[in-house]
Amino acid sequence: METKRNIQLTSAEISALFQSYINDSMSICVFKYMQEITEDSEIKTVIEHALDLAQQHVEIVRKIFIDENIPVPYGFTEQDVNVNAERLFSDTFCLDYVKQMAKGGLIAIGTLLPQIFRDDIRSFYSKCLTSSIELDNEAAYLLLEKGLAIRPPVIPYPKKNEFIHRQSFLAGFFEDKRSLTSMECTILYSNIQTNKLGEALAIAFSQVAKSKKVREFMLRGKEIAEKHINIFGSALRKENLPSPMTWDQGITEGKEAPFSDKLMMYHFGLMTYSGIGNYGMAISASQRSDLVTSFSRLLVEVVKYAEDGVNIMIDEEWLEQPPLAADRDELAKG
Repeated sequence: METKRNIQLTSAEISALFQSYINDSMSICVFKYMQEITEDSEIKTVIEHALDLAQQHVEIVRKIFIDENIPVPYGFTEQDVNVNAERLFSDTFCLDYVKQMAKGGLIAIGTLLPQIFRDDIRSFYSKCLTSSIELDNEAAYLLLEKGLAIRPPVIPYPKKNEFIHRQSFLAGFFEDKRSLTSMECTILYSNIQTNKLGEALAIAFSQVAKSKKVREFMLRGKEIAEKHINIFGSALRKENLPSPMTWDQGITEGKEAPFSDKLMMYHFGLMTYSGIGNYGMAISASQRSDLVTSFSRLLVEVVKYAEDGVNIMIDEEWLEQPPLAADRDELAKG
């Protein structure tokens, strides 16, 4: 039987580790700053837990890369964070942020884990999944305890089991369109939540970014997020369902940058690509045609915005190149 040292990492395993290292090194910067500005002791404990997890992950991945003779990514360092910068986020926002980041981690790890086969890498990501669940639980319980949790809409319990009898169940552009399904309510709520986080971070980052190009990119992201929030919120309000409240009150008027422009651009790009994945899942899970059309249309807008962000990062030499497959055509040239 082959030992771990004789089993080469697959493309899925290398790409997962590469992305994990960069994402967690970014999280270390963010959580170190939040740790410094947070005054509520209970919220600070949750942030310290999130920071500890990110630091553990970075060290584990660094060792794997060194053992495999793979260059360790640059990621983000102390040069990308100023922990002494004035307060930019409220304590409540920091707790909400941890909750949303834990949610993103659960989705990402759940997607990549089935592609992992080497036992040590699979064990690492299994533990990451468990720790993400624990962190999500911590943040959720504290939000509930403090009366800050924004729960999905409540709908009536079904009284009996029924089958769909008409194809109009799929329609959404006519006056007799049906009510939203429970899944569609959840999809709208979830995407409002993620867009609200994006809107709040865009406001914060636009206030402190040094580069005019970065500031303008963030303000454009704010406008896109606001538009999408209004579209999804309108769909809920038409059903007399509540739309989640905004988080922009969690952003102060601070002008001192706690993070480098490089980190802020990467962070916002990461959220944008996560949003693309969310919209893709929303399209597959929605059964009303107007929702499918809306998500499809908005998806195109987000993809274009994400591409513009990548181009800014390439121009500034802020984007690390992920591991590539061999270029066989080039090798054949000799």
